[in-house]
Amino acid sequence: MSSEAKVITKTEQTADQAVSLSQRIAVAVVGGLLGSFILIGVGFANSDLVHNLAHDSRHANSFPCH
Repeated sequence: MSSEAKVITKTEQTADQAVSLSQRIAVAVVGGLLGSFILIGVGFANSDLVHNLAHDSRHANSFPCH
């Protein structure tokens, strides 16, 4: 490393990693919508369809299920 390398202090690291309130709200809204979509989709899906999807994904990941 060169002798001119900047030393980053803890305050500068924290300022760079700060997340604004609007960004946190956006993430919460997207997460809530995705979670609601998944719960409602599974809740109204045919149980055989959900079982087959879970079964196929277990096989795709080489995880034994029987």
